[in-house]
Amino acid sequence: MMAKELISSLQTEVTQLRAEGKYQETIEKASKLLELGTLNNDYKSILIAHINQAASYYSIGDIEDAFVSMERYEEITQLHGDDADYLQLYNILFLLYEFNKQYDHAKETLHKSMQLAQQLKKYNILSNAYSNYSHVCIKLEEYENALDKAKKGLAAAKLHEPNTPILEVRVMFNIAHAYICLNLLDDAKLVMDEMEKKNVFDSFIRERAQFQMLKGDWLSKMEAHIESFQAYSSAKEIVDTYQDVYLLKTIQEKRLKISEIMEDFQLSYQVQKEYINLLNSINEREIAFKAIKLNVKHQLSKIQKKADMDYLTGLYNRGYLSELATSWLIEAQETKSPISCIAFDLDGFKAVNDVHGHLMGDKVIREIGRVCKSTLSPGFVIGRYGGDEFVIIGRNSLEETVQLANILKETITAMRLVGNEQSIKIAASFGISSTEDDSLNSFDELFHLADMRLYNAKQNGKNQVFAGNLA
Repeated sequence: MMAKELISSLQTEVTQLRAEGKYQETIEKASKLLELGTLNNDYKSILIAHINQAASYYSIGDIEDAFVSMERYEEITQLHGDDADYLQLYNILFLLYEFNKQYDHAKETLHKSMQLAQQLKKYNILSNAYSNYSHVCIKLEEYENALDKAKKGLAAAKLHEPNTPILEVRVMFNIAHAYICLNLLDDAKLVMDEMEKKNVFDSFIRERAQFQMLKGDWLSKMEAHIESFQAYSSAKEIVDTYQDVYLLKTIQEKRLKISEIMEDFQLSYQVQKEYINLLNSINEREIAFKAIKLNVKHQLSKIQKKADMDYLTGLYNRGYLSELATSWLIEAQETKSPISCIAFDLDGFKAVNDVHGHLMGDKVIREIGRVCKSTLSPGFVIGRYGGDEFVIIGRNSLEETVQLANILKETITAMRLVGNEQSIKIAASFGISSTEDDSLNSFDELFHLADMRLYNAKQNGKNQVFAGNLA
């Protein structure tokens, strides 16, 4: 399968796995998609990988890793994303902030989502953002603000084309809820009557259950406790059919409270038993999620190691070397120890591919990586930057680094490989930089100077080490 086809297939698979609730598989496949996306500079694939990982971590309660994935998603979005990617970012960030009860951050994120949705005239997204904002305000008991945001959400829903009644109903829940909390029960009833007229509850089972809960809340405020309990019981019967245990928990708590108000102790006892059984079910579910989470953590070390490696040689890749060297440079600011960098590539490598084919070219690259890794002095780390270019970093002096480069040059020159029954001679050119002699503050600067000196080595005749002043 070609890389493009494989990437497209993985994009579909990752999205489908998350939709099916297979979170561990999603995280693993998304890591593979991330690896291929990075290799092919396919930023859309990288974004799809990160957003699905973030959502999967969120779903198993691993909020810390969810935030890490979202940070990486945001970095790529800022460089290569479009408006749709930003909206995805805000949607997941809102969930994370709400989960952590970081309501100020949640509101700030919703504001960004509203502004962007307004600019793009995405009225369904705008309505949903207002609805979420209203929901947060209800949690904070800011009922007037909740009502205001919900009404704006309804206005946005009415602007959406084509007309979508369920979109209006979803935000009307918050309007009615705010009215109930403000004891404006007649206003709440008018909204609820309007919701029923839209005839959406036969098609949307969760909303049908939530409407019964809303009726229960309204009837409870009206002190119609028997009717309120019946409404909550209707909600329970609906939710029992699709087993949303957390919504069931909320319903059972409402039923328990009403049965106690009614002083029906036999009913209270029955509901209490049901509630305890439900809590046990939730506990088992959470234990299962913890097991998934632990297994994911176990797999992550393998996934991370794979993500740090170059697929062809098994050496470290560019991203890992950059992170490692950056951490060394930060430490070196205090220790004043030198950090060095060797950049080298093979002389005339294109001819190997042209004459002997790319499979032989890959074999040469792998053998170079193996031999160089086994020849390294202590303190040096080697990685492949792509093609036939390699980079070595070390916490060593310039003199030690030049010595290592010369050893590697001689080792590579002495190598003999056979392709198509022909001997293949290999040589390499090296450029070296060091914080010891040069004013370098970042790994990008360190590598750039080594790379420029590598170019100088090429210009001066190849198969040599160059660490002097640039021509």
